Amino acid sequence: MKTLYLELNMGASGDMLMSTLYELVDDKEGFLEKMNSLGYKNVEVKVNDSMKKGISGKNISIIVDGIEEESVDVDIRNLEIDHHHHDHDHKHEHDHHHDHTHEHSYEEHDHNHDHTHEHNHHHGHSHDHSHSHNGLTDVIEIIKSFDLSDSIKENAISIYNLIGEAESKSHNKPMDEVHFHEVGTIDAVYDIVGNCILMDMINPEKIIASPINLGSGMVKCQHGIMPVPAPATAYILKDIPVYKSSIKGELCTPTGAAILKHFVEEFTEMPVMEIEKIGYGMGKKDFEAPNC
Repeated sequence: MKTLYLELNMGASGDMLMSTLYELVDDKEGFLEKMNSLGYKNVEVKVNDSMKKGISGKNISIIVDGIEEESVDVDIRNLEIDHHHHDHDHKHEHDHHHDHTHEHSYEEHDHNHDHTHEHNHHHGHSHDHSHSHNGLTDVIEIIKSFDLSDSIKENAISIYNLIGEAESKSHNKPMDEVHFHEVGTIDAVYDIVGNCILMDMINPEKIIASPINLGSGMVKCQHGIMPVPAPATAYILKDIPVYKSSIKGELCTPTGAAILKHFVEEFTEMPVMEIEKIGYGMGKKDFEAPNC
């Protein structure tokens, strides 16, 4: 049986998961060509070599209008110096890739913890499509417009609905009133669609994952300074085995959480396996442990 096992010792973001799966497919060029031909303007998908604490892997970047999302973790000892300008310093979603009702720019954490949180742009850049696609319905229409199989689109839309539902609960708003920050939204859409394409290419018979390390501390996002896990992430991860650790920072983004919730059949320790292929998806941030 072809089993995909995901080791989530450092959480998960959309881009980290995508980078991991990318390492497992044979037709890497074909995947990149497909991602870069999806047709949404001013989006570039790039693969970067990455080294964390001596471990070599890949990180896939989603660049929108020349900008790559990233997240900002907060040193709680120095919160006072951030209070006056936290509103748009961070985008948060998510691989935040995080952004609440503004889409946590999911994520990415990018894990990268990078979270690809969508706020680092300070909203100061100009988009020619500025905020035209910012509701859940608009995002779903973007996904439907892509030249992809119906099954890939259905998986991507189901994942985005998980995020929308979580944002709705965390902000106490109906899903049709949930709006996502434009750049972070496209970043998250590409992370989610990329994971769905790669899962289709790998076609595992069973998908298992370890319990999820959430990290700890605080993260800065569009709505200010949020606890780890961010509220949307916490809602998505209900009924899934998670734990907090001494690592200060957001390790699991809403996007990463939603991708895992959709695809993973069981969260447990690694089963007995004969390992055929190994992929390391790297985050952008650096921690005391390898961010992979």
